[in-house]
Amino acid sequence: MSDTLASAVYILCFIASSACALLLARSYRRSGARLLLWSCLCFIALAGNNLALVADLIVFTNHDLKLVRLSFSLIAVSVLLFGFAWDLEDNR
Repeated sequence: MSDTLASAVYILCFIASSACALLLARSYRRSGARLLLWSCLCFIALAGNNLALVADLIVFTNHDLKLVRLSFSLIAVSVLLFGFAWDLEDNR
């Protein structure tokens, strides 16, 4: 894969995850379902992960931002798992 095509794919992934976060936030505002909130926060962190990937591989080629990317991924999964567990406890 050429560098230009790879860069376009990374940027499109960032745009897609940001759009998902925006749509989930809009749906949460309408319905008030907390699972939509947790999913929105997860996709915000995933968008941050994709932005860090773009910055790491395209913008700052001399710096390693792997720890930042992994931190965003950990935050995204942790937020979603916390939301699942919290909603499960409230339903009991």
